[in-house]
Amino acid sequence: MTLTTMIQKMSEGLGNTCAIFFYTLLFALPLGVVFALLRMSKNIVISKLTQLIVSVLRGTPLMLQLLAVTYGPYYLFGMSISRNKLIPVVIAFSINYAAYFSEIYRGGIESISVGQYEAAAILGYSKAQTFIKIILPQVIRRILPSVTNEIVTLVKDTSIAFTVSYQEMFTIGKQIANSQTSFMPFVVAGVFYYIFNALVGFVMGRAEKAMSYYKQ
Repeated sequence: MTLTTMIQKMSEGLGNTCAIFFYTLLFALPLGVVFALLRMSKNIVISKLTQLIVSVLRGTPLMLQLLAVTYGPYYLFGMSISRNKLIPVVIAFSINYAAYFSEIYRGGIESISVGQYEAAAILGYSKAQTFIKIILPQVIRRILPSVTNEIVTLVKDTSIAFTVSYQEMFTIGKQIANSQTSFMPFVVAGVFYYIFNALVGFVMGRAEKAMSYYKQ
């Protein structure tokens, strides 16, 4: 198999890799906000329960969670395994990354001094106005580097989907490598991931620069 043919076949799985990436961000980013707010709830039961859930999601391998979501319903309830493997893959990735994003959000929110809330109240801002106009922009600015790091990790983690036979780029590369007894597909996959991450890094870098206090 020529290098060109190999790249063409692997690029067919690139769309599935991108689907995992974008759908995960679509669901994980807002779900992380929900987790963060529940974790910060004044209700001790809700706060502790959310803390436990986040701890489990962060403390166990993503691969294990992926297998549990994909095959768990069958072993526990006898339900048929979804033919569309993208659904359990996105569910597993989304709840896992939401847990990480929630801790980033919580850290960002709690890093804002109480004095800013008090000053806003004196100026007549409502709680909603204070959060949206004063707190949120600062939180976003502070958490962007950490969020960027998680997004870069997500690009690489999409390769874990091969464990449930989802035909993303790495899975196809692995199949080609086995059939051709060649290491070249893994090199091609590495280049793909590097370029993908370079694009993510560029976009997030521009976002960080746009929100920086120290614009040149």
